[in-house]
Amino acid sequence: MDLLRAIFIDPFAQMIGSPDLLAQTIWEGFVGGVLYALIALGFVLIFKASGVFNFAQGIMMVFAALTLVGLHEKGVPAWVALILTIAVMYALAVGIERLVLRPLVNQPDIILFMATFGITYFLIGLGELVFGGNPKSMITKELFLPGGSIDLHIPGGRVQLQKLDIAAAAVALIMVAGLALFFQKTRIGRALRAVADDHQAALSVGISLNQIWVIVWFTAGVVALATGIFWGARSDVSFALQVVALKALPVLILGGLTSVPGAIVGGLIIGIGEKLGEFYWGPLLGGGIESWLAYIIALAFLLFRPQGLFGEKIIERI
Repeated sequence: MDLLRAIFIDPFAQMIGSPDLLAQTIWEGFVGGVLYALIALGFVLIFKASGVFNFAQGIMMVFAALTLVGLHEKGVPAWVALILTIAVMYALAVGIERLVLRPLVNQPDIILFMATFGITYFLIGLGELVFGGNPKSMITKELFLPGGSIDLHIPGGRVQLQKLDIAAAAVALIMVAGLALFFQKTRIGRALRAVADDHQAALSVGISLNQIWVIVWFTAGVVALATGIFWGARSDVSFALQVVALKALPVLILGGLTSVPGAIVGGLIIGIGEKLGEFYWGPLLGGGIESWLAYIIALAFLLFRPQGLFGEKIIERI
């Protein structure tokens, strides 16, 4: 009886008794969730265009943020550094397409997957060589990212909203919505889906596989840059930041590897779920459950719905 009370009765009584704390927890989980969704979006983009899971997305986020901060440290104005960083991500996309993907056209997915491991460690080595291994501070003021907070009064108390979190959530939602429309409504978006289904068939109908891959890796690089800016603003920019990208794995499992809307729904479930779990059930389990709760949720989904909420169920006929 005491265990049931600790698991169910006490946490829900606390939620009802302190609605302001509940709202604050949900808001923080919401912001974390949309940023997780933005990370997952980069994985979805690559998977939809190549049919392979891009292990390098996390280090792309770190590399983009380090490039931005590193250029600014060398005296380049912030907005010029931002434009140059976007150019660097385009050059990276072209390089990956020509040196890695083009020779591997029509190869098994596992070969492309292992190639992304090579890209990961290449970018780690290049980043450490050029920018060093010390953590760096994101240039939030120079990029005119808002500081401070807003107090939102609700029945039972108030919720403190960080302006940076509001900006991050707004940018993430706009990017996710824009890319969802891009995939569904544009010719390039349809071509991306065709390439993911069958490389050889896409080539046979005149789709330029090389051009499509450059576009999608560049887009994923821009998404990685936006993610790196906001995650870097919440903490230091360092190679340890790529660990955050691992939270995209439960998000992808929940939403589905091929679904852009699924990325944001899965992100919100993970973001809000882990914050609620840490605040209300963390003390019961000794704290620290925020680091592993997302993977437990993902495991439950794998058991009952392995394709995710919005993923396509694959049926193979023999």
